Amino acid sequence: MIVLKTSRELALMKEACRISAGALKVAGEAVRPGISTWEIDKIAYDYIKSQGAEPNFLGLYGFPATACISINDEVIHGIPSKTRILKSGDIVSIDLGAKKGGYNGDNAATFACGDVSDEAKRLMDTTRDSLYEAIKFAVPGGRIGDIAHAVQSFCEERGYGVVREYTGHGVGKELHEDPSVPNYGTAGRGVRLLAGMTLAIEPMINQGTARIKVLPDGWTVKTLDGKLSAHFEHTVAITKDGPVILTKV
Repeated sequence: MIVLKTSRELALMKEACRISAGALKVAGEAVRPGISTWEIDKIAYDYIKSQGAEPNFLGLYGFPATACISINDEVIHGIPSKTRILKSGDIVSIDLGAKKGGYNGDNAATFACGDVSDEAKRLMDTTRDSLYEAIKFAVPGGRIGDIAHAVQSFCEERGYGVVREYTGHGVGKELHEDPSVPNYGTAGRGVRLLAGMTLAIEPMINQGTARIKVLPDGWTVKTLDGKLSAHFEHTVAITKDGPVILTKV
Protein backbone atom coordinates (compact mmCIF):
# COMPACT_ATOMS: atom_id res chain seq x y z
CA MET A 1 0.00 0.00 0.00
CA ILE A 2 1.32 3.42 -0.97
CA VAL A 3 1.05 6.00 1.83
CA LEU A 4 0.78 9.68 0.90
CA LYS A 5 2.34 11.96 3.49
CA THR A 6 0.65 15.03 4.94
CA SER A 7 2.55 18.27 5.43
CA ARG A 8 3.05 17.32 9.09
CA GLU A 9 4.45 13.94 8.14
CA LEU A 10 6.74 15.51 5.55
CA ALA A 11 8.13 17.81 8.25
CA LEU A 12 8.95 14.78 10.39
CA MET A 13 10.53 13.05 7.42
CA LYS A 14 12.64 16.12 6.68
CA GLU A 15 14.15 15.89 10.16
CA ALA A 16 14.93 12.18 9.83
CA CYS A 17 16.40 12.81 6.40
CA ARG A 18 18.48 15.73 7.66
CA ILE A 19 20.08 13.40 10.17
CA SER A 20 20.54 10.66 7.57
CA ALA A 21 22.28 13.12 5.26
CA GLY A 22 24.50 14.37 8.06
CA ALA A 23 25.49 10.84 9.00
CA LEU A 24 26.37 10.03 5.39
CA LYS A 25 28.43 13.22 5.17
CA VAL A 26 30.54 12.48 8.25
CA ALA A 27 30.96 8.84 7.23
CA GLY A 28 32.11 9.88 3.76
CA GLU A 29 34.53 12.42 5.19
CA ALA A 30 36.10 9.61 7.22
CA VAL A 31 36.97 7.58 4.11
CA ARG A 32 40.76 7.47 3.86
CA PRO A 33 43.51 4.89 3.44
CA GLY A 34 44.15 2.93 6.64
CA ILE A 35 40.72 3.28 8.27
CA SER A 36 38.54 0.23 8.88
CA THR A 37 34.94 0.02 7.75
CA TRP A 38 34.05 -0.71 11.39
CA GLU A 39 35.46 2.69 12.39
CA ILE A 40 33.41 4.43 9.69
CA ASP A 41 30.32 2.60 10.88
CA LYS A 42 30.92 3.78 14.45
CA ILE A 43 31.29 7.38 13.28
CA ALA A 44 27.91 7.14 11.57
CA TYR A 45 26.32 5.48 14.62
CA ASP A 46 27.65 8.11 17.01
CA TYR A 47 26.43 10.95 14.80
CA ILE A 48 22.91 9.53 14.48
CA LYS A 49 22.64 8.97 18.24
CA SER A 50 23.98 12.49 18.93
CA GLN A 51 21.01 13.85 16.96
CA GLY A 52 18.48 12.00 19.10
CA ALA A 53 17.71 9.50 16.35
CA GLU A 54 18.16 5.77 15.81
CA PRO A 55 20.16 4.04 13.06
CA ASN A 56 17.38 2.32 11.13
CA PHE A 57 19.59 -0.26 9.37
CA LEU A 58 20.89 -1.68 12.66
CA GLY A 59 19.05 -4.94 13.30
CA LEU A 60 16.81 -4.56 10.23
CA TYR A 61 16.21 -8.08 8.87
CA GLY A 62 19.12 -9.02 11.14
CA PHE A 63 21.69 -6.65 9.62
CA PRO A 64 24.46 -6.19 12.24
CA ALA A 65 25.57 -2.59 11.65
CA THR A 66 24.53 1.05 11.20
CA ALA A 67 25.76 1.30 7.61
CA CYS A 68 26.21 -0.96 4.63
CA ILE A 69 29.79 -0.30 3.48
CA SER A 70 30.67 -1.87 0.14
CA ILE A 71 34.11 -1.69 -1.48
CA ASN A 72 35.02 -1.79 -5.19
CA ASP A 73 33.16 -4.76 -6.75
CA GLU A 74 30.72 -4.95 -3.85
CA VAL A 75 27.39 -3.53 -5.02
CA ILE A 76 25.50 -3.22 -1.72
CA HIS A 77 25.09 -4.64 1.80
CA GLY A 78 28.77 -4.89 2.73
CA ILE A 79 29.14 -5.61 6.46
CA PRO A 80 31.51 -3.30 8.36
CA SER A 81 34.48 -5.06 9.95
CA LYS A 82 37.57 -4.21 11.97
CA THR A 83 39.57 -6.24 9.45
CA ARG A 84 38.34 -4.43 6.32
CA ILE A 85 40.96 -1.71 5.93
CA LEU A 86 40.61 0.83 3.13
CA LYS A 87 43.48 1.48 0.77
CA SER A 88 44.16 4.21 -1.75
CA GLY A 89 42.34 3.53 -5.01
CA ASP A 90 39.29 1.93 -3.40
CA ILE A 91 35.81 3.23 -4.09
CA VAL A 92 33.56 2.92 -1.05
CA SER A 93 29.76 2.86 -1.14
CA ILE A 94 28.06 3.84 2.12
CA ASP A 95 24.32 3.31 2.57
CA LEU A 96 22.61 4.30 5.82
CA GLY A 97 19.59 5.94 7.37
CA ALA A 98 18.10 7.36 10.54
CA LYS A 99 14.72 7.17 12.21
CA LYS A 100 13.30 9.98 14.32
CA GLY A 101 9.77 10.95 15.27
CA GLY A 102 8.48 7.72 13.81
CA TYR A 103 9.79 8.41 10.29
CA ASN A 104 12.78 7.27 8.28
CA GLY A 105 15.44 8.74 6.06
CA ASP A 106 17.62 6.73 3.67
CA ASN A 107 20.59 7.74 1.51
CA ALA A 108 23.78 6.45 -0.05
CA ALA A 109 26.85 7.61 -1.91
CA THR A 110 30.10 6.23 -3.27
CA PHE A 111 33.32 7.88 -2.11
CA ALA A 112 36.85 7.82 -3.48
CA CYS A 113 39.55 6.63 -1.08
CA GLY A 114 42.74 8.48 -1.95
CA ASP A 115 43.59 8.53 -5.65
CA VAL A 116 41.24 6.43 -7.77
CA SER A 117 41.39 5.56 -11.45
CA ASP A 118 39.78 7.63 -14.18
CA GLU A 119 37.52 4.65 -14.90
CA ALA A 120 36.34 4.64 -11.28
CA LYS A 121 35.70 8.39 -11.36
CA ARG A 122 33.66 8.04 -14.54
CA LEU A 123 31.54 5.26 -13.02
CA MET A 124 30.91 7.28 -9.87
CA ASP A 125 30.07 10.44 -11.82
CA THR A 126 27.71 8.58 -14.14
CA THR A 127 25.89 6.87 -11.28
CA ARG A 128 25.50 10.14 -9.38
CA ASP A 129 24.34 11.99 -12.48
CA SER A 130 21.80 9.26 -13.27
CA LEU A 131 20.24 9.77 -9.85
CA TYR A 132 19.69 13.46 -10.53
CA GLU A 133 18.35 12.70 -14.01
CA ALA A 134 15.83 10.32 -12.43
CA ILE A 135 14.79 12.79 -9.74
CA LYS A 136 13.66 15.21 -12.49
CA PHE A 137 10.86 12.75 -13.26
CA ALA A 138 9.57 12.48 -9.67
CA VAL A 139 6.59 14.72 -10.39
CA PRO A 140 2.82 14.37 -9.92
CA GLY A 141 1.19 12.72 -12.91
CA GLY A 142 4.32 10.86 -13.96
CA ARG A 143 4.95 7.14 -13.66
CA ILE A 144 7.49 5.00 -11.83
CA GLY A 145 8.64 3.87 -15.27
CA ASP A 146 9.73 7.42 -16.06
CA ILE A 147 12.17 7.38 -13.14
CA ALA A 148 13.32 3.86 -13.97
CA HIS A 149 13.87 4.59 -17.66
CA ALA A 150 15.83 7.73 -16.86
CA VAL A 151 18.41 5.74 -14.88
CA GLN A 152 18.58 2.86 -17.34
CA SER A 153 18.95 4.93 -20.49
CA PHE A 154 21.48 7.32 -18.96
CA CYS A 155 23.76 4.53 -17.72
CA GLU A 156 23.40 1.99 -20.51
CA GLU A 157 24.11 4.64 -23.14
CA ARG A 158 27.47 5.09 -21.39
CA GLY A 159 28.22 1.37 -21.41
CA TYR A 160 27.34 0.41 -17.84
CA GLY A 161 25.32 -2.45 -16.36
CA VAL A 162 22.15 -1.63 -14.39
CA VAL A 163 21.43 -3.96 -11.46
CA ARG A 164 17.96 -5.51 -11.73
CA GLU A 165 17.59 -7.55 -8.55
CA TYR A 166 17.58 -4.62 -6.10
CA THR A 167 15.49 -1.47 -6.34
CA GLY A 168 14.59 1.77 -4.69
CA HIS A 169 11.41 1.98 -2.64
CA GLY A 170 8.93 4.09 -0.78
CA VAL A 171 10.03 5.49 2.59
CA GLY A 172 7.98 6.65 5.56
CA LYS A 173 7.04 5.11 8.89
CA GLU A 174 8.74 2.01 7.53
CA LEU A 175 12.14 2.14 5.91
CA HIS A 176 10.91 0.02 3.01
CA GLU A 177 7.42 0.83 1.77
CA ASP A 178 5.56 0.55 -1.52
CA PRO A 179 6.13 1.23 -4.33
CA SER A 180 9.28 -0.42 -5.65
CA VAL A 181 11.39 1.98 -7.71
CA PRO A 182 13.46 -0.02 -10.23
CA ASN A 183 16.42 1.40 -12.10
CA TYR A 184 15.20 -0.04 -15.40
CA GLY A 185 11.87 0.09 -17.17
CA THR A 186 9.65 1.74 -19.72
CA ALA A 187 8.69 5.40 -19.60
CA GLY A 188 4.95 5.97 -19.20
CA ARG A 189 4.41 2.65 -17.43
CA GLY A 190 3.99 1.66 -13.79
CA VAL A 191 2.51 3.28 -10.70
CA ARG A 192 1.18 6.81 -11.13
CA LEU A 193 3.14 9.38 -9.12
CA LEU A 194 1.18 11.55 -6.70
CA ALA A 195 2.00 14.51 -4.46
CA GLY A 196 2.77 13.22 -0.99
CA MET A 197 4.72 10.17 -2.12
CA THR A 198 8.23 9.82 -0.67
CA LEU A 199 10.66 7.63 -2.58
CA ALA A 200 14.19 6.37 -2.12
CA ILE A 201 15.66 6.51 -5.61
CA GLU A 202 18.93 4.59 -5.74
CA PRO A 203 20.84 3.67 -8.89
CA MET A 204 23.20 0.69 -8.41
CA ILE A 205 25.42 0.70 -11.49
CA ASN A 206 28.16 -1.73 -12.52
CA GLN A 207 31.24 -1.04 -14.60
CA GLY A 208 30.70 -4.25 -16.56
CA THR A 209 27.91 -6.80 -16.48
CA ALA A 210 24.68 -6.09 -14.64
CA ARG A 211 24.82 -9.61 -13.20
CA ILE A 212 25.54 -10.06 -9.51
CA LYS A 213 26.15 -12.71 -6.86
CA VAL A 214 25.45 -12.88 -3.12
CA LEU A 215 28.31 -14.02 -0.88
CA PRO A 216 27.91 -16.83 1.68
CA ASP A 217 27.43 -14.26 4.48
CA GLY A 218 23.95 -13.79 3.03
CA TRP A 219 24.38 -10.03 2.75
CA THR A 220 27.26 -8.84 0.59
CA VAL A 221 26.33 -8.46 -3.08
CA LYS A 222 29.14 -8.39 -5.65
CA THR A 223 29.39 -7.91 -9.39
CA LEU A 224 29.63 -11.26 -11.14
CA ASP A 225 32.62 -10.21 -13.25
CA GLY A 226 34.58 -8.57 -10.42
CA LYS A 227 34.40 -5.09 -11.94
CA LEU A 228 33.54 -1.97 -9.95
CA SER A 229 30.08 -0.89 -8.79
CA ALA A 230 28.74 2.46 -7.55
CA HIS A 231 25.62 3.40 -5.58
CA PHE A 232 23.95 6.75 -4.96
CA GLU A 233 20.60 7.37 -3.24
CA HIS A 234 18.36 10.20 -2.08
CA THR A 235 15.02 10.22 -0.32
CA VAL A 236 12.77 12.43 -2.45
CA ALA A 237 9.33 13.91 -1.80
CA ILE A 238 6.95 14.37 -4.71
CA THR A 239 5.16 17.69 -4.29
CA LYS A 240 2.84 19.82 -6.42
CA ASP A 241 5.81 22.14 -6.95
CA GLY A 242 8.11 19.33 -8.12
CA PRO A 243 10.58 16.95 -6.50
CA VAL A 244 12.18 17.89 -3.18
CA ILE A 245 15.38 16.10 -2.13
CA LEU A 246 14.92 15.48 1.60
CA THR A 247 18.42 14.04 2.13
CA LYS A 248 20.28 16.95 0.57
CA VAL A 249 23.09 18.20 2.80
